[in-house]
Amino acid sequence: MLNTDGIPVCNKSCPSHPATFIPVFQMETDDHSDTMEVNPLGIYDTSTTVWLQGKEDRIADHEPINSILMAKVEEHNKKVRENPRDINAWMEFVSFQDELMRGPSPYAGKGEQEIRRKSLKLILEKKLAILERAIESNPGNVDLKLARLKLCTEFWEPPALIKEWQKLIFLHPNNPELWKKYLLFCQSQFTTFSVSKINSLYGKCLTTLAAVQDGSMVSHPLLPGTEEAMLAIFIQQCHFLRQAGHSEKAVSLFQALMDFTFFKPDSVKDLPTRGQVEFFEPFWDSGEPRIGEKGARGWKAWMHQQEKGGWIALKPDDDDDEEEIDEDQEIKDKTLPKWHIWLDIEYSREARQWLPWRPDKTKKETEEDCEDPERQVLFDDLAPSLIQLSNPDLQHQLLYSFLQFLGIPCTSKLFPSNLYIAMDENNIFDSVLSDEKPLTSVDFPLSGFNSIGHMDTMLQERHHIGHYKEGEEFIQNVFHVLFLLFSGREKSNLSICWLQYEISKVVQCLQTKNKRKLKAQGRKSKKLAKNLLKAPENRNDLSLWKLYAYLEWLLGNIDDARKVFDTALCTVGTGGLKSPQLCSLSLLYAQLEVELLESIEGAVMSRAAHILTRLAESGPYVPYSGQVLSVNVLKARKTYERALQDYLSKTPVSDQDQVSDANQLVNLVGCYALFQYLTVGIDAAVLIYAQTSEKLEASGPQKCENTGENFGVQNFPTALEAVTLLHTNLLKFHMKISVYPLNPLREALMEALKRYPSNQSLWRSYIHIQRKSHSASKARRFFDGVARSTNSLEPWLFAIQAEQMRKKLTENVQRADVGEIHSTIPESGLTNRIVALFEHAVQSENGTHCPLLWRMYLNFMASLGKKEKSKGLFYKALQNCPWAKVLYMDAVEYFPDDLQETLDLITEKELRVRVPMEELDLLLEV
Repeated sequence: MLNTDGIPVCNKSCPSHPATFIPVFQMETDDHSDTMEVNPLGIYDTSTTVWLQGKEDRIADHEPINSILMAKVEEHNKKVRENPRDINAWMEFVSFQDELMRGPSPYAGKGEQEIRRKSLKLILEKKLAILERAIESNPGNVDLKLARLKLCTEFWEPPALIKEWQKLIFLHPNNPELWKKYLLFCQSQFTTFSVSKINSLYGKCLTTLAAVQDGSMVSHPLLPGTEEAMLAIFIQQCHFLRQAGHSEKAVSLFQALMDFTFFKPDSVKDLPTRGQVEFFEPFWDSGEPRIGEKGARGWKAWMHQQEKGGWIALKPDDDDDEEEIDEDQEIKDKTLPKWHIWLDIEYSREARQWLPWRPDKTKKETEEDCEDPERQVLFDDLAPSLIQLSNPDLQHQLLYSFLQFLGIPCTSKLFPSNLYIAMDENNIFDSVLSDEKPLTSVDFPLSGFNSIGHMDTMLQERHHIGHYKEGEEFIQNVFHVLFLLFSGREKSNLSICWLQYEISKVVQCLQTKNKRKLKAQGRKSKKLAKNLLKAPENRNDLSLWKLYAYLEWLLGNIDDARKVFDTALCTVGTGGLKSPQLCSLSLLYAQLEVELLESIEGAVMSRAAHILTRLAESGPYVPYSGQVLSVNVLKARKTYERALQDYLSKTPVSDQDQVSDANQLVNLVGCYALFQYLTVGIDAAVLIYAQTSEKLEASGPQKCENTGENFGVQNFPTALEAVTLLHTNLLKFHMKISVYPLNPLREALMEALKRYPSNQSLWRSYIHIQRKSHSASKARRFFDGVARSTNSLEPWLFAIQAEQMRKKLTENVQRADVGEIHSTIPESGLTNRIVALFEHAVQSENGTHCPLLWRMYLNFMASLGKKEKSKGLFYKALQNCPWAKVLYMDAVEYFPDDLQETLDLITEKELRVRVPMEELDLLLEV
């Protein structure tokens, strides 16, 4: 029997003085300390203890494994011995070294971990030896030398590494890909970094590649793709200067290259690049207005006039004497802390003073009148970076890159190949009107990138809309000079960009719910739209009419917008489904109308159904009268079906055909699916998307892939990607107005994201629907799977955002005003998970040098109140992104006591400080 009184249980026949416990004798082992570490209670048997120490029965198990590995080693040796020119074989041999070292047991003792560290060093040395052998056999191969340099970062100090890089660049000065890696390496070395050093290095790179392009560097041939790479490096330099706070230099670089490319006199075109630059200098220093300044005529006109004896001095215009309001009163509230006032003025000057300062001759100003010498840009700062672009496509890419740099949303995405180093703005998670208007939500191609003049901290978000007066005038002048340069389709595209910029400002006003600003912005935008449509060449341009009608709709003038849409449809004639512009306009009109519906019932008689039915009839458009005939609906369905089959079986003749065909196919599928949705139901619409996607996937690269890809740049979204967006947006809308399961939308998004892991719109939709899910495990597995399969940074960024949203939700529940709550959700687990995600992301190839990722990480740590850890993280971020001024500005906000220390660091690294502490002290005294 068991005794429950706490008296030891013993046998009846046991002695009268029973033992208080039964002793368990522990086996003695040689390594007592290691055993104690994994078996402190002495409860495991010998074999379990040995396994926990990571010391499996090596003799029994490892002999067959060792023999297999030795056979593989021999095989690799044989491959490289027989074919020493096979670069892949050498690289595989290097990668194979990792197989030779298995990871330790998670319970490995300290001695074992030390052994592993030594093994790791041994493996690195072995890899290095293999690469040395490979380079001996292939002395001209750059990939092997780069792999060796990457390994050497584990052993060498930065100065030694820089010397090795310099040797490599000296041997291969004509290799643009090598230059890109070298620039990134130097740009991210905190100890040796300074803005002037890196800027001159960009200049040296472009000067060297220009000499190779001209043929003046006879020792090295021109490699394919050099011109594209030069433009990519130039744009990267402009982003580098913008991020370092030197906005004036960045804008001047763009101004100079635009003039140098589009306004070049015929008399200098045959000269080598440096010769052309010498002729360009007198024009640049002449005081003549440059692109974006009032009265700019360009280099060619100036040179032509100089040959005739110079310009006749014109009387300056007096019509624009309107002064900027409140510009002098920089300190609004002197009671605020000093660090807060510094941030406010620094931000304000960044926003107002990004244009290079030029002496105003009408006010008899000279260069000595400039209060801040940094605002003046000298020709010597620009000259080394001027390059020749002979390819018309690259010239257009330069033009649209300049517009995007100014904050103008263009239809194409034009960024340097390594775009993550330019990503610094926390707006990639903003779903612009997508909750209210799922079908027509605006997707800005600029999300994630600060435009010039916008440099805010993570916490303040002072976002001003557009630019101040001077900046808006600059943009206006840029468009005016470009309108004189281009005609036809190109001019129309520029008009579309300008109107899109105005619409983007209206959308921002709607987002911030600023009614007063919206009214004023609406007036300006409508005025521009009407002026553009008055131009004879734009009167029948459906793309502009479409944007004007959309602008009216956004401003809430729905009846006016309908009149504009109807007028455009009536005047255009009878293109039907064969007209890409007509399809695009009808699709937007129908989508806007559908968004007004409160239910799908009776939608077959709606205005949207009428618009899509008339489009398929190819006859003259008749405005909606309140009914849609069933016979017309049946005819339209047949027409849509035939048109879609024709497009899917069509093979494009040229790249240009392919672009227009892809766009037309997307619009056609959008119209057909929306028509089916209104006349049959959601399942019929989803079927159209499924069939089209299946066909596009099967047809392979010729339809799905981006033909206009230059230096890692997307000229237009692929047809399949755009169709997927239409599909998911329609499902989102249907779920908003009807009861419909979440799974079809989730599955569609997951399938699309596996294919397009860098599509921010799809990720925004995915994390939006995941908020409604109680189980996070499926989403976590999905994020992890996508992150492992791609180099894109977006899966990491959105996985972090999803976890932060979950954490916020948890905290809101815990802080609910219902007395004391004992939460059952382990909050600390979420914090640790988010930190782990950040750590993995910043160690990834693209994440290491992404300012936005470091800003998010720093913001998260600061929000936890861990000041010392946050400070350590700030310095770690600077080790990887020393050029990003926003990181230093964030630090001023998180560590206000260290304001002077942070400013000293900014000054030491030569980043732009617009408000020195001495000036701030003087301003506070006044």
